[in-house]
Parts: sequence; C-alpha cells; structure tokens
Amino acid sequence: MNGKLGIVITDGVGFRNFILSDFLKEAEATFGEVVILSCLPREVYRLHTHVRVIELDVFEETFKTWFFRKAKEIAHLKLHQKGNLGIKDNLKTNDSKLKTTRGYATRFIYKLTSIFHSESNIQQFQKLQNSTFANHQITHAYTSILREEQFSLLFFTHQRPPYIAPLVYAAQQQQLKTAAFIFSWDNLASKGRMASSFDYYLVWSSLMKQDLNQFYTSINKEHIKIVGTPQFVPYVLPEYKISKQDFISEFSLDTNLKTICFSCGDISTSKNDELYIETIAEAIQDKTIQLVNFVVRTSPAEDPIRFKNLVEKYPSIKWNFPKWNQVRANHQESWSQRIPSRDDVKQLRALLEYSDLNINMLSTMSLDFMLFNKPVINPVFGNKTNGLYDDQRFLGYAHIEHLVNSQASKVVKTKEALLEAIASYLMDDVGGEHRENFIHQQVGVSLEKTSKELVEGLKAWA
Repeated sequence: MNGKLGIVITDGVGFRNFILSDFLKEAEATFGEVVILSCLPREVYRLHTHVRVIELDVFEETFKTWFFRKAKEIAHLKLHQKGNLGIKDNLKTNDSKLKTTRGYATRFIYKLTSIFHSESNIQQFQKLQNSTFANHQITHAYTSILREEQFSLLFFTHQRPPYIAPLVYAAQQQQLKTAAFIFSWDNLASKGRMASSFDYYLVWSSLMKQDLNQFYTSINKEHIKIVGTPQFVPYVLPEYKISKQDFISEFSLDTNLKTICFSCGDISTSKNDELYIETIAEAIQDKTIQLVNFVVRTSPAEDPIRFKNLVEKYPSIKWNFPKWNQVRANHQESWSQRIPSRDDVKQLRALLEYSDLNINMLSTMSLDFMLFNKPVINPVFGNKTNGLYDDQRFLGYAHIEHLVNSQASKVVKTKEALLEAIASYLMDDVGGEHRENFIHQQVGVSLEKTSKELVEGLKAWA
C-alpha cells in the first residue's frame, strides 16, 4: 500500500459526492496517504473526516484570464455546434449585448472564434490563459503546496470550475499526473470547455466515454475509465436510510395517501417550476386528481425565496428546503460554496424511497428517482410562441434526447397531459423496464461498486 493521493474538492456537490459517500474510506485503504485540497473552508470537514485538509486560496480571474478562458470556451462551442442544439443554445446564452468592457470583449471573441476555433486554436487559447496566471501569487502558492506534498496523483473531482485552472497548471509544470471526474450527465454534450487538460479521466458510462472522445479528440481512449458516479452512492449506504414512519412524521404526511414529490431546478433553467407546482396543487385542491401528499423539494443551488407566495397560498404543500449551508459568500461562484448536511442526504434518500411519483423539469433528479424504480414525469409547457419560458427547447439537447428516446419518463407539454400522466401513474405504474435500461445506459457501474472502481482507477494511474 503506497502512493499519495491529492483530492481536489471544488464545491458543495463534490463534498457530497466524495466526502459523504464511502469514497474516502476506499481511498485511505488503498493509498499510503490521502490529502484533501479544498476550495471550501477547512472547517466544513471537521465532523466528517480525519484526513488532512489544505484550504486553497481563492483564485479570482483577472480580465486577461477571463478573456482567454472565454475565447477557449466559445471556440470549443463553435467547433462542436453542428447538429448539437445544446451547444448552439449555449452559444446564444453566452453572447452579450452589454455596453461594458466584457460585453464588447465578448462580441470580439465571437468574431475572433468564428475564424479561429480548431482544436489547435483552442489549445493555443489555453496556453494564453495559462500565461495570464503563471506568475500570479496564488499560482506560486499552489506550486509550493504541490512541491512540498509530492503527490503521486492529483485528482480533480470536477473538470469545469474556472478557478481550478491555476492548480492544474502548477501540477503540469511539475509533471505531476492529474485525473478528472466528469461531474454531471450534461457536462460534455451541452456545456463549454473544461478548465484545462488532464492526463486521465473518470466517466459515468460507455455513453459518456463516447461523448468525451467526440468532444476532446486528443484524449487517449486508454486514459478513460468507466466508474459510475459517486453522486448516488449515499443511497446504498445504511447510515442514510430512515424508516418510512420517520419519513411520514418528519413531513407530517397522511399515511393513507400516496405521495407526489416535485423537485425543482434552479431559476436559471427551470423558470416554470412555480407554474407546475401551482397546477398540481390546484388539481389536488379541486379533486381533478386523487387526494395525495404533495411534497416540493427546492434546488440546493438557490435561495427558495421565489416560492414564498406558493408557500402562503397552498398550506397543504409540504416543503423540503435542502439543508445546505452557505459557507462562503465572497466567491466568483457563490452557489458552489453551499454544502449539504448529512440530515439533508437522509431526507433526500427518504423522498426517493417513499414517494410514489416524481415530477421535475428534465433535471438529473429523474435519475435519482429512477434508481429507486419510481415513475417520473417531466413537464415542459413553455415554447417559442406561448409566452412561457421556453423549456421545450431542452428536448433537443443530446442528453435529454437519450431520456426521451428511452421512454423512461413521461414528457408532458400541457396541463391536461400532466394531470392525465399523474392520474395514470398513481393508478398503475408501468415502465420499470425502461427506467432500468436508462439507468444502465447513464450509470455504467453499480452504486455498491462505484467507490472501489473509482479508487482502483486512480491507483492504476498513480
């Protein structure tokens, strides 16, 4: 047993995935030493692990760093936009009409990358981005840490946050091997460029490996390992299970009724959530659908203040506001500084296990519920012409097309279709085989084996 693993935790979701799972236990049993390099404050680990934590200084981009990072990302989108609605949509979202320095710079970047967007151009933008922080004091601090620690491998638990780029660069300058975990099911097919290049990659499934090779053609296929995802591992760990009676008591539910859970996205992409919640609440109230317990779980990435009117209007709704604590506000991505409590993981697991039906607007929560073989409905009422936020456009995103084609959930575009789907599922749940097939496609390793596969992959590269 030897080797020294450095684990870079970038945000609250990474904290949940790699600290609140059994990943650390497997890592400590395999490596001679494990050290956490944290973009979160050190004190958040105090009650969760005895592993040594090095708190990293927060890197804030200068204009020059931002410029070349943005050029790299837009060039990547331009290179891969053909036949990819998600990337085309991202290109529209990133454009700017602001009369500010960054607004003018963004428009210049769009013109520049209309010509220069080859893979070699992207690599050149990466080099220019690196040059902007090569002599930054924080980069020097990172270099000192890595030189002192002498890691065998530096493992990044998220490949995208821009503030990790100086740490990757410092590792590259010392020829320290790096590995990155692809964070989410939509990161490759619809998002921008990674923060940097890594030596090795850990992915969820064969499908994600295929996507990685498609969008990053220079990556050696032998440097990619399918490991599943630790995102769902707490669902099979006994310490997070609570009884159905405790679940019913905690949410004050009626034991004689079935339970619907609506899980919200954040306001940036799920702007119609209030409409969907109100539609369901009104249908329960006027008995258009059978009487049920109705629980709403808001997104941990945002303050639930936007639902204040619904909380007051529908007292029968049971609200689950995620127990995620904001641990640092002065950060370029402040939402990343929210971390979950163990109690929140227990509550979420109970919702997944004991709810009879989930409804969400095409979020990853579809996967969470399907892991417990629960039926899922995905409402998308908005289109280009009806005045609602156009969430139907997401149906053309590559990762959502896989969901639609799988028939693992019911995608509904009208109020009538939503209420009909609810009534149908509450009466007779069909589609378990489709859900199982979709999970197998998206998550290539069983939850029980995920942490072991992750660590064995890292050990083979260390």
